[in-house]
Order: sequence, then C-alpha cells, then structure tokens
Amino acid sequence: MLDEQAIRKLFSSSPQFLRGVNALSDLPPVDLPEIAFAGRSNVGKSSLINALFNRSDLARTSNTPGRTQQLNFFQVQDLFILVDLPGYGYAQASKKVINSWNNLLRMYLKGRPTLKRVYILIDSRHGFKTNDLEMMKMLDEAAVSYQVILTKTDQLNTVLLSSVYDKVVRDLGKHPAAHPDVLVTSSRERQGIEEVQAAIYTQSISRCGMADE
Repeated sequence: MLDEQAIRKLFSSSPQFLRGVNALSDLPPVDLPEIAFAGRSNVGKSSLINALFNRSDLARTSNTPGRTQQLNFFQVQDLFILVDLPGYGYAQASKKVINSWNNLLRMYLKGRPTLKRVYILIDSRHGFKTNDLEMMKMLDEAAVSYQVILTKTDQLNTVLLSSVYDKVVRDLGKHPAAHPDVLVTSSRERQGIEEVQAAIYTQSISRCGMADE
C-alpha cells in the first residue's frame, strides 16, 4: 500500500540542482538511483516536471523547441536523482550541436548503471513519432526500463483520447523494456500528476530495497 503522506512530503521538497552535463566526463558520481525524463522537443516535459514538485522554476519552460540543451541532474532528498534530458526531434541549433546532444543522450542511456527508469513523454495529440520509436528501440536493446506518459490530454476530447490511449498501449506490447501501464497527464489541469508521483515514488523505494517491484 502506498504511503501517501511520504509521497506528498517527497514532492513538496525542493530538489537540489547538482549540475548540467554536456559531456560524459562531466557526469556526477554513481550514487543514488536515477530516474530520467525524455521526450520530443516541446512535448511539455519541463511543465510536467514543474507540476510534479508544484514549482514554476525547477525546469525551464519555453515555447521554443529544444530549450533544454544539456542533461540536468537534480537530487530529490536522499532517495533519487531526477535527470531532465534534452528534447529530441527538433532544436534551433546547428546540425553539429544537435548531433553532439544526441550522441551524449545515447551514451548516457546505454551506459549509466544507476539509471533505473526512463519516463518517455508523448504528446497525446500526435501519438508516437519516428523519434519516439527510435528512442524506445534503443532502450529495448539496452534493456533499460521505460514508461510512457501521455501529455497535454486536456486538449483532446474523451473519445479521441481513449483512441490514442488504446493505440499506444497496443504498440507498447511490441517493446520488451516498456512498462505496460500508460500514465495520462495534463500539467495545466494537474490531471494525472499524483499518479506520476506515485509511480516515481514506488520505483525509487523498490530500487532501494524498501519495496517489491
């Protein structure tokens, strides 16, 4: 049974920014479990991270795709490290810089022993795009556990959202490293925020030997 009080306390805390990383050599020491957030540029990743901690300034938000241009590490109490990954798929930068970001992202995801789960954010208005499928394939091959979070669901009616949800669930059945449960969120309406908090909390304590998977 989930400890709701512990979850509220955890996400009412102020995560400590550790560092921004532009090269593998700058990664922080391997210590606490790491939980990463990934998604296409402008998927609403920063808005979701801010909503999780009821903050407006933890992760920077922007209407400009590709605003997050490094791996940002935040320590959440003594339980886990939150990693805000660069948006993939589009960025207002040179091809050389974009390739550098993508290479850093691939190397981190494949080789970080403390990375316990990646939450892949999918814009519910569009479903899976080619870049999302490429990311999922890479995580499948690296045997890194990941879970899909649908974002911006307040912009769809119930029928359309149900159709998108069902298709995403069906498609995930083809991916061995994917968690079968899909989380449905709207940062603006705070829909599904508590469910995401509970999922992160459960994952974190299970990896610390405090609960079963």
